[in-house]
Amino acid sequence: MPTLIILLPARSREPLPDSAGVSGGTARGVTDYAFVLSDDGLAVRTEGRAYANRLPRADTVVAVVEDADVSWHRIKLPRVSGNRLRAALGGVLEEQLLEDDAAVHLALAPQLSAGQTGWVAAIDKAWLDAELAALEKARVFVDRVVPSSWPDEPPSGHFCERSSDSPQGDMVFTWAHAEGVITLPTKGTLARAVLPDAARAAGRWSATPAVAAPAERWLGAPVVVMRPTERALVASRSLWNLRQFDLAPRHKGWRRLADAWRRFRSPAWRPVRFGLGALALAHLLGLNLWAWRQQATVESKREAMTTVLRSTFPQVRAVLDAPLQMQRETDALRAAAGRAADADLEPLLEAAAVAWPAQRGAVENLRYEPGRLTVATSGWSPDEVQQFTARLHAEGWRVEASGSSLTLSRATTGSGA
Repeated sequence: MPTLIILLPARSREPLPDSAGVSGGTARGVTDYAFVLSDDGLAVRTEGRAYANRLPRADTVVAVVEDADVSWHRIKLPRVSGNRLRAALGGVLEEQLLEDDAAVHLALAPQLSAGQTGWVAAIDKAWLDAELAALEKARVFVDRVVPSSWPDEPPSGHFCERSSDSPQGDMVFTWAHAEGVITLPTKGTLARAVLPDAARAAGRWSATPAVAAPAERWLGAPVVVMRPTERALVASRSLWNLRQFDLAPRHKGWRRLADAWRRFRSPAWRPVRFGLGALALAHLLGLNLWAWRQQATVESKREAMTTVLRSTFPQVRAVLDAPLQMQRETDALRAAAGRAADADLEPLLEAAAVAWPAQRGAVENLRYEPGRLTVATSGWSPDEVQQFTARLHAEGWRVEASGSSLTLSRATTGSGA
C-alpha cells in the first residue's frame, strides 16, 4: 500500500486582494509540491517535486503542514459532542486565538476525550481549504493532514532555512516539547533565552543539509542531517490528523471507485479490457448456442407428440395442443366403451365406500361435481376423519375438510392431501 506524502508550501502572510474572491487565503499561483513516496511508511521509494496533476498515485495521501503554520493551545475539552463540539471549542479558545473563530480551523489531539486536558491545533482555515481544493482539482485526494511537529516527549528541535516571509535571520528552529511548540529565528537573543542550556543537551536535534553546519555552531552540539522529505515521512507516521470537523474527508469510497474506473480505462489496462470483452462474447455465444439446442430439443419432442397423436387418432386434422387433444380422444374412447373415468361419480363413490368408517351408517348427504365428491361428516370424531383421510391419501386421492363435510378428488402429481 504505497503512501504519498506531500509537503504543503508555507502559508503566505500577505492577504489576497478583494478581487481574488477568497478571504483569508494566500496569494500564490500554480506551484509544484515537494513529495515523497513510500511503500511502508518507513523508507523512501522516490522523492522529488511535481505539479499537482503530475504527483504519483498512491493508496493513501498525507499532507504535511509547516511548523509555523500551526499554533498550539492546551485546554480542557468540553463535555459536548457532535456538531456542538466545534462551537464549544471556539468559545473556550476565544481569548487565545489571534483571528476570528470562523477564520480558524481547529483539530483535536488523537484520542482526546471529553473532560480531559490536551492539545488543540489551530490553523488558517481558508488557506488549508484552498490547498486541499487545489489538490482535489488535480484528482489528488488527501486522506490525512499532519503537522511537521507537535507537543511531545522527549523534546526535539529542528533547524531549517528561513522562509521568504521571515527576514529576521538566515535560519530558524522549531522546538517541540511537552509544553508546546515554538518556531523562532536564531538571530538575536530571544532564541537563546527561550532555549535553556539543559534543553539543548537533552533534546533530539536535526537540521536540513543547507543549515546543518551553522546549526551545530549555534547549538554547540551535533545535529542529525534530515532532508525535508525525510522529516515529512517521519511526521506522516504520527497519529495526528488535522482533517476534522467540516474539513473531514468525505465520500472516500466513491473516490476510490472512480480512481479504479479511471485506471481500468487507461491504456495500460487495454489488454485486460480486450480479454474481458472476449470472455463476455464467448459467454454470450455459448448461451445462444445452448438456448438453440434446448429449443431444438423442445421442437423435437413436440413433433414426436404430434406424430403419436396423428398415428393413434387419424381423425384429428389440426394439432393445436397434442397432450390435451390426446386426453380428450382417450376420454371419448373410454366413454364409448362404457368405462368410467377417475373424475366420474362411480370411482369417487367406490373410493369413499372403501375408506368409510365401519361404525358409521349410510351417508346422510352428498354432492357431486365433475371430479369432486362432497360427503357430510356431521358427528364424526377427529380420529375417524383422520383415518378416512389417511386411507384415501394412500390410494392417491385428495381430501379437503370444510366444516362438517369432506371433499374427495383425484390427487395430481406432486400434490398432497
